[in-house]
Amino acid sequence: MIGVLLAEDMHLIRGALVALLDLEPDIEVVAEVSRGDAVLPAALEHRPDVAVLDVDMPGVDGLAAATALADRLPDCRALILTALGRPEILRRALTAQVRGFMVKDSPPAELAEAIRRVAAGELVIDPRLAAAAIKARPNPLTAREVELLRLAAEGAEVSEIASRLHLTKGTVRNYLGAIVTKLDARNRIDAVRIATEADWL
Repeated sequence: MIGVLLAEDMHLIRGALVALLDLEPDIEVVAEVSRGDAVLPAALEHRPDVAVLDVDMPGVDGLAAATALADRLPDCRALILTALGRPEILRRALTAQVRGFMVKDSPPAELAEAIRRVAAGELVIDPRLAAAAIKARPNPLTAREVELLRLAAEGAEVSEIASRLHLTKGTVRNYLGAIVTKLDARNRIDAVRIATEADWL
């Protein structure tokens, strides 16, 4: 029997996934949580074989939870189930030692099969996502530059960005100049467009 921990903050989706997996004769949901920071304590208590994790959860995100699991409970393999089927998220997941990555609009039977394969030690990645990740170029921006460009994309002026990130206006201008150069953009608006199309924001 494959023991599964299910982490999903939307109650309706979590309930549907539990009901779906309970129909499988060889899979048992041994724990379910709605927060990322509840994943490790529940896993240490219930010792599941596979943790099915959403990316966006309160507390900590699914990728941080997967990293903690790999460190503290390496026998529990993580499978990310997300609506965010983006190459950048997939690359981060692989860095976090995730063993499976599926998008939420996959057919239900594929989830059960992915759990079985991950439990058996295989690496399971949605083939469409894998192809997109191979084609996509890596994000050249640092985490701080992404944070700053997100604020610019929301329409924040230099003074507002400086205030929110506790930087000087000159430092913000320097960051924005570096971002435009790195992305080979014409200006800040073009940089936002390039980063958005590449799924870096």
